[in-house]
Amino acid sequence: MSVIAEHGGIAEHIHPEPQGFIRKYIFSLDHKIIGIQYLITGMVFLVLGGLLAELIRIQLMNANGGFLTPDVYDEVYSIHGSTMVWLVGIPILTGGFGNVIMPVQIGARDVAFPWLNMISFWLFPIAGLMLFSSFLMGAPVAGWTEYPPMSLQGAAGTSMWCAAIFLVGISSTLTGMNFLVTILKMRAPGMTFTRMPLFCWGQFATAPLLMIATTALAAALAALFMERQFGVPFYDPTRGGSPVMWQHMFWFYSHPAVYIMILPAFGIISEVISVFSRKPIFGYRLIAFSSAAIALAGFMVWAHHMFTSGIAPYMQLPFMILTFVIAVPTGVKIFSWMATMWGGKIHLTSAMLFTIGFLILFTFGGISGVFLAAIPFDLHVHGTYFIPAHIHYVLVGGSVMGIFAGIYYWFPKITGRQMSEFWGRVHFVLFVIGFTGTFLPMHWLGAMGMPRRVATYDPQFQTINDVMSIFSFVMTFAILIFFINVIFSIRNGKKVGHNPWGARTLEWQIPSPMPYYNFKHIPSVYGLPYDFTEPLPYAHLEEELTDSPVPVGAH
Repeated sequence: MSVIAEHGGIAEHIHPEPQGFIRKYIFSLDHKIIGIQYLITGMVFLVLGGLLAELIRIQLMNANGGFLTPDVYDEVYSIHGSTMVWLVGIPILTGGFGNVIMPVQIGARDVAFPWLNMISFWLFPIAGLMLFSSFLMGAPVAGWTEYPPMSLQGAAGTSMWCAAIFLVGISSTLTGMNFLVTILKMRAPGMTFTRMPLFCWGQFATAPLLMIATTALAAALAALFMERQFGVPFYDPTRGGSPVMWQHMFWFYSHPAVYIMILPAFGIISEVISVFSRKPIFGYRLIAFSSAAIALAGFMVWAHHMFTSGIAPYMQLPFMILTFVIAVPTGVKIFSWMATMWGGKIHLTSAMLFTIGFLILFTFGGISGVFLAAIPFDLHVHGTYFIPAHIHYVLVGGSVMGIFAGIYYWFPKITGRQMSEFWGRVHFVLFVIGFTGTFLPMHWLGAMGMPRRVATYDPQFQTINDVMSIFSFVMTFAILIFFINVIFSIRNGKKVGHNPWGARTLEWQIPSPMPYYNFKHIPSVYGLPYDFTEPLPYAHLEEELTDSPVPVGAH
């Protein structure tokens, strides 16, 4: 555990700054390096998962298939969904941005348990390797949800899938515990909860979800693994088991998992909107407390995924009503962000463009979610392409757009250089065009009755699928531009000072890239993090920022 010295004194880590490459960049205890490891590894899996998605789109360009066999197609979409949820969205937004930014934003020098942090990361790539190695022994074929009895009949790779996702769950649980203790115990003097940046509020609301919801998934996975390997009849109805029990346990985790991916993205959006609108966040406390409300309510709506599973109608109605209710705190955030932008001096940087895109696409996904909350509509479209359309608008239009906004926003802080704004705008335009052309027509296909998770389909749907596949290639090209921009900018991007955006939160008040100790003196926090009504109160030169106390928010 890192030791925090008394306010105003020189502080040291228990672990000294490492010197060798292996200890400094591979098995690092520095939260910033670990966060960068999460970001890089998550991006590698984003590429792999995206390539699997393109295999799906190539297959569906012909109504009769032919590019992949039906069995391989089932394996591809199963690993694609598992990758995007457990190896991309959750690790990047929590382990990645959470590690790099959150401790600095609260004025800490590290997370509470650095060794645990390192272990949490290394479980993640190991789990990813296990997941993809399942292709060697017959990958899972029942989708990312792996419903029994199909998952009981799958090849040996399904057991490997169980073990891989179980490891990811352990990593997530340890990360949530670490972040919760860090935020509760290591905030700088004066950093009350109502002065904490909203990105930290997003991580704070996410931490209990990581700790509590993941245990349900771990139990479900352990039971599935034991049934497959040792014949214990948890889910086999012919031997007294219940496949619906898997659905209850799986969705008790997986619906909060949506918020594990979206709450940190909400925090990123709050940071970006305030800075590039040059206005304080409208309804700061409403946004902060609504994050906690979403985290709590997320545990109460899991069975809206199960309206077609045969659960009693008297159980369905409360879940429908609660699903409508959970839209309220999300709506509070949307309107607060729009009110922040209203009348502001908006700067359309790449980060801000992706933030605006987030507001539009995520809101559209939320509206389709309200439709799906209605039991009669859900019964009609549950097995159709309307469901992939909705989840991609929420998770790609929401989480991935938030990831891009966060990278463009914090890239100067992480590297000391700025990404190309021109190519960032090109990335944004092509990505939104490609995304919309790929996933918007899925709503129409779903309404017309095209089933999801099929390798072949009725030829009447081929023209729309051809158009969707072409637009998916545009989206892939946009992501390629993004990666080229990142790689080029690391070495050749424009060098910037410690605070190129003129932001008010603590991470922007220390040099870029951030020094090992973050702060040689713990800063004092006197005001709110988004007060643009006053000039920056920092009179220190950049090279002095880690040598003198920093009076954050002073007037």
